[in-house]
Amino acid sequence: MDRKSWIGLILSVLGLVAWEWYYLKTYVPPQHPPVAAVSFGTAESTKAGSATSATMQPSPSLAHPTSTQMPPETATLRGLAVDYLFTNNAGGIANVTVSKHLAENNKAVSLNNDDKFPIGALGFNPGIPLEGFGMTVDDAAHSATFTRTLENGLQVTKRFSVPSSENKADEYRVQLELTFHNPTQTDISWPSYWIGVGSAAPIHHTDLSTYTQFDWSNGSKLTAIDVNWFDGSRIPLVGIETRAPAAVYQQHAPLTWVSVSSQYFCTILNSTGSSGNGVWASRTDLVGAPRLHGIFGAMELSGFHLAPGQTVVQSFLIYSGPKELYRLQAIGGGQDGVLKYGPFKIVSEALLWGMNKLHSIFGNYAWAIVALTLIIKMCLWPLQNKATQAMRRMSVLTPKMTELREKYKDEPQKMNEEMMKLYREYGVNPFGGCLPMIIQIPIFFGFYSMLGTSIELRNSSFLWIHDLSQPDTVAHVLGFPINLLPILMAGTMVWQMAISPKSGDAVQQRVFYFMPIIFLAFCYNYASGLALYWTTQNLFSIIQLYLTRNQPLPKLEKKHVAERREAAKTKRKVRGW
Repeated sequence: MDRKSWIGLILSVLGLVAWEWYYLKTYVPPQHPPVAAVSFGTAESTKAGSATSATMQPSPSLAHPTSTQMPPETATLRGLAVDYLFTNNAGGIANVTVSKHLAENNKAVSLNNDDKFPIGALGFNPGIPLEGFGMTVDDAAHSATFTRTLENGLQVTKRFSVPSSENKADEYRVQLELTFHNPTQTDISWPSYWIGVGSAAPIHHTDLSTYTQFDWSNGSKLTAIDVNWFDGSRIPLVGIETRAPAAVYQQHAPLTWVSVSSQYFCTILNSTGSSGNGVWASRTDLVGAPRLHGIFGAMELSGFHLAPGQTVVQSFLIYSGPKELYRLQAIGGGQDGVLKYGPFKIVSEALLWGMNKLHSIFGNYAWAIVALTLIIKMCLWPLQNKATQAMRRMSVLTPKMTELREKYKDEPQKMNEEMMKLYREYGVNPFGGCLPMIIQIPIFFGFYSMLGTSIELRNSSFLWIHDLSQPDTVAHVLGFPINLLPILMAGTMVWQMAISPKSGDAVQQRVFYFMPIIFLAFCYNYASGLALYWTTQNLFSIIQLYLTRNQPLPKLEKKHVAERREAAKTKRKVRGW
């Protein structure tokens, strides 16, 4: 490498070290008690967003509903794979315990954890639920009903129905029926109001903060913010503020569903009757984890008028559980968008399908990734062979390229023209060796997107790796995690570069030198399943290179000479010689 390449390499290494230091300082807290056990929503934090627009204020008849406090009461209903803890007063689901999945310390995953802002809470001001609901639980009907009569006589009823059938598609679903009844002899106006989707927080201390999000959709367009949105934004390095910090996120627009989610779990509130007309969300600190935050939010719905004796019923579907693609697709409405597959969605879904199919054969996700990598490598084998041949042809052409560089070292434009002429004369593509890498990039980022939120790898072990959805940290040195698999991945990339035919193109060489550093930065604190995939494909590539490296070097012939030779061979075959 020349001096510029070495400078770039050193700066890249320093940048990686600086990023890891920043990441550890900013996002990864020290080992705390399980994050899943923390509580949300202090009185101060839930009232942070009380200031709102006039459209959110109740009508005069409901301007000051009595904040009736009922004696605290809870009840649990058991679903197919979930325990739902209901609480009175705010009236809703205070906690969802997902027994099939484990958090830290081998405890069942716990979602929401907020009796002050339960799923299904409703109110007029953001973050301040209407309280005073009484609770009745019917175990036989698998339902919990909450009722309250307001000062103007309006009766509000919330009925949660937990599925009792053995249909696996319903495991994490709850039906919510919201009823407003006017038993009086006068008209009653019910203003615009919100209904809460609950809260979300990291389940594991290594979960990335950017995955703690609030999402909402109108059925065709998905909008999302994460917990860092509330800090505002600045131009990097310069420090100029482009958006001020905010306590509340609020938007007014038609929508069909809202959700709060962590890296691998989510809660979705889907309006199955009428669409909403706005959203709001806020952030809360987690007890015992000062560097982590939770997020909670709600959907706003339009108000209405009730004539004497009139009843209005609105229905909602609640999903609270793992981010499993097929479950979210079955709900419809684009709710699989919470997986955040992005532009590589098709690739990610195909890889997830293949990984699950192979898991059904091997019974282990690590071996499924290895087998899937082998299948991908076999499909790309012919292309890799062509790329290797292109690199070998470039290596044979290197002496002539060196001569041109020396001859035209003071005339860069002329040198480039002569180089291109040389490539054309000998029929060499200078970027032919890069083609397999270019094709692998969408597959890599498809894995990157898929493994970032798909639940399948959680708690799946392999060799020294305890959880394929987490970094494979084997030790800490001065607080810095030593993640072995990404280091092995970078090492196999260097090994592959060392035995690859050397191309005479300086740009291509620089790209290859930086690739191990770039991939190490992407994978170091990410799901170890991604590093497992790339390490495996590197090893298969190394095997392929060893199988082809001892083949005779191609002869250096100008393109028109080679074409005449091939034409003569074809003519002899036709004549039967």
